[in-house]
Amino acid sequence: MQASALVRAATALIAAVPLFVSAQSRGPAQAARSGTLVLAGQQEEAPLLRINGRSYVDIESLARLTGASVRYSGTRVILMLPSSGQQASGAQGASKTPQFSGAFLIAEIEALTAIREWRVSLVNAVENSYPIADNWIAPLRRSADSKVQLAAAAATTEPEQKTLDLLRNEFANMQQQSDNLLALRSRLSYIPADTFNDNPQDQKILACERALAHVAASKEFQDDPACH
Repeated sequence: MQASALVRAATALIAAVPLFVSAQSRGPAQAARSGTLVLAGQQEEAPLLRINGRSYVDIESLARLTGASVRYSGTRVILMLPSSGQQASGAQGASKTPQFSGAFLIAEIEALTAIREWRVSLVNAVENSYPIADNWIAPLRRSADSKVQLAAAAATTEPEQKTLDLLRNEFANMQQQSDNLLALRSRLSYIPADTFNDNPQDQKILACERALAHVAASKEFQDDPACH
């Protein structure tokens, strides 16, 4: 039962039992068991009693069924119903359609992993003064590209398409950094080991990688300037 309907049902029952506080207040000569009260979507139930042709349920049972609480103040009985807004929000959250399919999330993570391996290989080569050559960079580039293409094939929803755009930007930025290192190596006998220190482009690649990893973990699209 939706939260608003639940509150309406509870309110109607409260109106019907202004004096029927507990089982102890019932007179055996006037009360007779007449069935059970069940709220749609709930497994709990409460006994109904018929008094003078009308059905009643005691306050404690009503509170248990509706998730409310009961407070007594002198001769007053205060039934505090759960917030209808909170219940509606919870129901909407439970029925919310996921933004990402499992196939897309797997493809995105694999693409990010391939791009990360590409970057790590370049960083290791620079920091250890290894020669950078296209013959071993090309397979890394092709692997990352193929994983991005798999993500593209799996992207069907709008959030997936938006995430795919960020992933493609990450690939393009990594491609540019790789090409720049190859061009630098063709002009120099070696590339300084501190090339990646405070490197704005590399920092952007890392920031975008973290943003996309967060999208995969949260399963919700979030834009990030680092991926543009």
